[in-house]
This record gives sequence, structure tokens and C-alpha cells, in this order.
Amino acid sequence: MKTIRQDIQVYIEREILPRYDNFDAAHRCDHAEMVIRQSLELAEQTGADVEMAYVIAAYHDTGLCEGRERHHLVSGSIIRADQNLLRWFSPEQIETMACAAEDHRASADHAPRTLYGRIVAEADRFIDPETIVRRTVQFGLEHYPELDRAGHYERTVQHLHEKYGRNGYLKLWFTNSPNARRLELLRQIIDDEPQLRRLFNEYWENISKL
Repeated sequence: MKTIRQDIQVYIEREILPRYDNFDAAHRCDHAEMVIRQSLELAEQTGADVEMAYVIAAYHDTGLCEGRERHHLVSGSIIRADQNLLRWFSPEQIETMACAAEDHRASADHAPRTLYGRIVAEADRFIDPETIVRRTVQFGLEHYPELDRAGHYERTVQHLHEKYGRNGYLKLWFTNSPNARRLELLRQIIDDEPQLRRLFNEYWENISKL
């Protein structure tokens, strides 16, 4: 696999990744690093430019600085506005990277326009079933403090069905990826109400005490 130039890595690690420290617990630096790792693996498998995949992954959620609803579009704008990227990439490459960041959101109303968009969209979906349930509970506690326990459970179930259920809006772009196998395991949990409630209760007890 092509090695990423050291000066690109230094810039990303010093100037871009620390931005994630200001986001919610599900979108901290460890999340960005996970998306980077999975993007590089997919880039190698598909023959994409690994440096472009690396940068896209690093910037993909930086738009959360302006809120969740438009964060994918803001992330694309941040890439376009970063003049430092011209040190390593052409304007055409930068536009491709910006479009990929715009297309990564799971609830987008269109498929990613390029291979790079599919890579970051897939890499952003590390589907570890128990982690997803835990982070859903965690997000609810952080953003909907007015809900009681029953309300949080209802919100958790609704979100999991809407996004990850068999008729959910999440789409995977590489059918043989590990994510496809893990998504089926998650769907089995969603369909098994007693198991889902057990996981919710476990995470509720742990997280609400923090």
C-alpha cells in the first residue's frame, strides 16, 4: 500500500483530529481514527488513492462544529476552504474529497457520487452491535435529558429500527464487507426484544451513573 506522506499525517494529527475533542462522545478522536483505519483498508482493496481516503476520513465529521443536521455539508465546505490541502492535492482532488465528505451521511437522500464517497460512507459504519446500542443510549442521555427511562428506551428502539432495521435507511456499499455480516447480527438483536431490553438496561445503569 502506498505510504502516506509524513507531512500530511503531521498536519492532520496536529490540526484536524484535535477538533473531535469538542464533539459528543460518539464522535471523538477514537471515532475519526476508526474511520481512517477502515478507509485505508477499503482504499487498498479498491485501488483508490490512500492519501485522499485518509484526508476524507479525517475531515468527514469536522462539520459537527456547526451542529449535526448539516454536518456533512459543512465538512465538505471545510475541506474546500482549507488552503493547506493545496500543498499536496490538486483542486480537482480537493473537490472530490469534499464531495465524498458531503456524501458520507447514512441518511443522505442519494448514493455517494464517487468511489471515495462510498469508501468513507462504509468506513463510517463500524457495525459492532453492542457498541451501537450503547452509543444510542449514550446519545439519548446527552441530548434528551428531559426523557425518563421509559422514554429513553422507546427512543433507542425507534432509532435502531429507523437506521439499522431491515427496512432502515442505512445502506452498505460493499456487499462482502465485515460490516454486512455484523449488520445482520445487529438486526437479530433489534428483532429480539428481550435481548435488546437487557442491553439497554445494562448500558442505562452504567452510563446514567457517570
